[in-house]
Amino acid sequence: MQSQEKITKKLLTDKAKSLGLKNVQKLKKVELIHCIQSAEGHSPCFGRIPDCGVTPCLFRSECIH
Repeated sequence: MQSQEKITKKLLTDKAKSLGLKNVQKLKKVELIHCIQSAEGHSPCFGRIPDCGVTPCLFRSECIH
């Protein structure tokens, strides 16, 4: 997944499955992103930090809107 491509639910579920996460299909998009961030060892910060300076981040393009 590249940081500039549109983040779809399909991309997120595929990424989650590749990380070994289970039962992700019913999660909302933001919840799924938080699970992925945690599984990768990052803080589940998507949409929670107003002036985020964390780079690189796969979700930054949609997070800062």
